[in-house]
Amino acid sequence: MLNGKLKCSRCKICNGAACKGTLPGLGGVFEGKNCLLNFEGWEKLRQKAKENGQYEKLLQTQFDSSCVRCAPVTGAIENVGCKNEEDFYFPYFKTTVNAGFEICVGDGCPDEKLLFGIEAVKKIRNEGIDNTVNSNGKNDLSDKKAAFFFKPYPDEILKKRADLTRPFANYIGIDIDAYNIVTMRNKVHLEKKTAAQLKEFRKYTGLPFVLKGVFTAEDLELVRQLEPDVAFVSNHGGRVETNVGSSAEFLAEHAEELKKHCCEIWVDGGIRTKLDVQTALYYGAKQVAIARPLIRAAFDEVPFELK
Repeated sequence: MLNGKLKCSRCKICNGAACKGTLPGLGGVFEGKNCLLNFEGWEKLRQKAKENGQYEKLLQTQFDSSCVRCAPVTGAIENVGCKNEEDFYFPYFKTTVNAGFEICVGDGCPDEKLLFGIEAVKKIRNEGIDNTVNSNGKNDLSDKKAAFFFKPYPDEILKKRADLTRPFANYIGIDIDAYNIVTMRNKVHLEKKTAAQLKEFRKYTGLPFVLKGVFTAEDLELVRQLEPDVAFVSNHGGRVETNVGSSAEFLAEHAEELKKHCCEIWVDGGIRTKLDVQTALYYGAKQVAIARPLIRAAFDEVPFELK
């Protein structure tokens, strides 16, 4: 059970309008402008598909729940409203896995946030989840793994975090835009990573590497130089100071170029419905990530279902 008061208005339509100015909290920078644009962006892409006579094809896009992930979330006290930081992670991951989705784990300041995430993954493995069964009809998540994302700390810290998470990870990534997170300022030393640094770290992890936070022309050039396993289009849910715009429209504009330099594209930002997932996949994504609706479901202790 999550104790505290959820920093969410529980709007019928989760578009970010009621979250303006709530940072710390679930809102975003620029008075929540990118949060709103993220939500609106998927409908804009659908209108584009209609204008081009492609909408019926978009609606035929097939997917299963495994292409959806919870986004990496930390800062449960200041951003979510939990009374205790460590209490958040297992309910969040449990809600995620019960919905049939995959897990993303983030880090933060202090370091214990990453440790709480690791412990929650271990608990998922040990306890299993009610709605997950294997071919023998038994609940078995003993080998469950997650995508772990680190903020751009100095290289030696990143290597230590890779060592901690490697046994539980099927992907490791860097939030390249996280040095622009307002709530992280003046707390820790974060760096703007070069392609050379990222290449070295990727080699060190020995796992598929995700470049998360691709949202600018400079980021596109980094993808070209690095050629990551996954290019993750994201403006951090509207929570980082970057270009004004939506991750949806960035995906549509640059997917063709990105695919030349990575194996897969992931995307997040304003995804709320099955139709949003279909839209993201139609325009080039392989996986999507969701945060705010899953946070709300975990806090309210109710199942989450894409509709």
